[in-house]
Formats: sequence, C-alpha cells, structure tokens
Amino acid sequence: MLDKPLAVILGAGPGLGEALCHTFDGAGYQVVGVNRTNHSSGFENRVLDLNDANATTEVMQDLIRDFGAPAVVVHNPAQLSIKGFLETSSDEYLACWQAMSQSLFTVMQAVLPSMLAEKKGCLLVSGATASIRGGNKFSAFASAKFALRGLTQSLAREFQSQGIHVVHVLLDGIIDTQRSREMHSLSPDKMLKANEIAEQYLALAQQKQSVWTHELDLRPSSENF
Repeated sequence: MLDKPLAVILGAGPGLGEALCHTFDGAGYQVVGVNRTNHSSGFENRVLDLNDANATTEVMQDLIRDFGAPAVVVHNPAQLSIKGFLETSSDEYLACWQAMSQSLFTVMQAVLPSMLAEKKGCLLVSGATASIRGGNKFSAFASAKFALRGLTQSLAREFQSQGIHVVHVLLDGIIDTQRSREMHSLSPDKMLKANEIAEQYLALAQQKQSVWTHELDLRPSSENF
C-alpha cells in the first residue's frame, strides 16, 4: 500500500464522497475515506468529526505515518442550512462555518508540512453555487462557502510555487442522490452525476504543472448561470 499515492477523501459518505473513493481507487491510489460515521464503502475508512481539531490532527498524522504524505486531499464535507436569517441560531451558523472553512484550516495545518517536504500534492475543495452568490435563506451556508473559497484562494497563492496544486471546484447544481431526489422536485437528468464529477476531480489531480487549473465550475447543461 505504501507504493500507492495516498488520496484522502474528507466527507466520504454516500453520493459524491463515495464516487470519489471509487474513482481514485480505480486510478491506482491508496484511498482513505474520512467521515463522521462508519460508512461501509469497501475502502479504508476513518471515523472522524472534523470539528474536533485535536482528533483531526491525530488522524492526519497517523495517515502520514502509515502511507506517507498525501498525493491528493479532497475536502468534501458540508453542513447545509436552509433557514431565514432571523430563524438561524448562532449554533447553526457556527456549525456551517466549522464543517467547511474551519475543517479545511485544521486539516491543511496537519498535512501541508508533509506535502511541502515532498514538493508536490493536490488539494481539491468542493464548492457550490453559494460560494459566489448568497441566496435567500442561505445566510449560514453561503457565508461559510464564501469563506471556504477565500481560504482556498489564499492557499493556492501561497503554496502553488512550492509544488502544491490547489483547486476550488464550484458545483453549480444539485448532485443526484437518493436524498436529493427526495428533497427536490427536479428530474434526475437535470442533476449533476456523482461519478462524472469524480472523473473531473481525478483529471484535475493529474494535471501537469504548466496547465494547472485553480477554479473550475461544473453544472448540468440545463442549469442557468
């Protein structure tokens, strides 16, 4: 396993997370999924609450000890909150921030030194429409996604010259999962397909340095923008 490049998938639950695990595994990576619950997907899994900074640092250090510096880190956790601003509690607002922006900060503080020592590695961050446009009843979610995008830009500008490829992927649409089909009255053929998103993440992770992408937006052909 030490001969394989390590791909750490944060937020490796059903949907995009699981598709990312399958796609990177098929491309020859040593895949480790990280999730809040023990999701049985056939891959090595770490149960971790990314809000726990000490536990996150410990798990990341364990992975580096076992598999070496990550070749790819995919930041895919999310905390969706759809509520009017006056109905949103400070705890709900903070939960969105911690799940997205703060968790990326903690993870990269733990893994970047090992990646910099190797002078290579790729960070892929899942964004959303809310990363660039705050919508009605999305105050908590959008503010956290804005912050996540800003942190990703700062990481790219600081570390790309040292061999670290940092990418923000803006997912402009609804990902086709069983849950999303239940939540939204939208035809599945107008949704993003998780396995096809994952293929784009893999292509980004394998880009040559002369053609690095920093931000890529993906949307179904039916989605207005």
